[in-house]
Amino acid sequence: MEQKRIIQQLHEATAFIRKQYNHEPSVGIVLGSGIGNLVKEISVEKEIEYKDIPHFPVSTVSGHEGKLIFGILRKRRVVVMSGRFHYYEGYTAQQVVFPIRVLKFLGIKTLLISNAAGGMNPSFRVGDLMIIRDHIGLFTVNPLIGPNDDKIGPRFPDMSEPYNRDLIQKAKLIANRSGIPVKEGIYAGVTGPTFETRSEYKLLHIVGGDAVGMSTVQEVIAAVHMGLDVFAMSIITDIGIREEDNIITHEEVLREAKNAEPKLTAIFKDLIDEL
Repeated sequence: MEQKRIIQQLHEATAFIRKQYNHEPSVGIVLGSGIGNLVKEISVEKEIEYKDIPHFPVSTVSGHEGKLIFGILRKRRVVVMSGRFHYYEGYTAQQVVFPIRVLKFLGIKTLLISNAAGGMNPSFRVGDLMIIRDHIGLFTVNPLIGPNDDKIGPRFPDMSEPYNRDLIQKAKLIANRSGIPVKEGIYAGVTGPTFETRSEYKLLHIVGGDAVGMSTVQEVIAAVHMGLDVFAMSIITDIGIREEDNIITHEEVLREAKNAEPKLTAIFKDLIDEL
């Protein structure tokens, strides 16, 4: 019964959006904390506030604007989530991924995700870009828990390659020819909203994490469940493995994300151009 209710809500949200915007986007983009200037590169055709969309969550975090933006970027129709949702805001995991499912219902084939993350790899520096090669999602809640509808995706989706290899390779080539240094690594997803303790940073690094954040993993699981091609990139906004002066604030995260954003935007634009 619960699954039928969610399906109905997805159809209602999608129908509302289609009445406002009748074109089909091929690419969805999720903008993370403080990463909003990509919108300036888009020839905007329509903006819809989250609060106006039936059953849509509403952003409650600073640095997340809270609207869907439709338009053209590099000759492709895109839809941008300017602001995302997090489990720590009090939403269920299913609510967090509801907008990703709506984007799929609207017609997207590819999902590009950005986020701000804390670095745990000793070679990382604040301002680095990290292409996410894989993730560790055991420290957050899986959004597929509960009844499954086979019309949306399989009961047991394979997660051996959640991030599309071809897209990763294209992004690396784009970065290289543009002279933009990029790292590549594993993203560890946690619930937040607390920044990690020093011991937690160490643990997450020991189990394989290069960067850690409070988003993305649930979105990617839902996207893979529905058969979308996914590419994701983190801006390293702080270094969590420091033994001293390890005080991290949200304001610091937003500032460093804003400083590094032009490089991420350049890669996303060229990647869309090559899809």
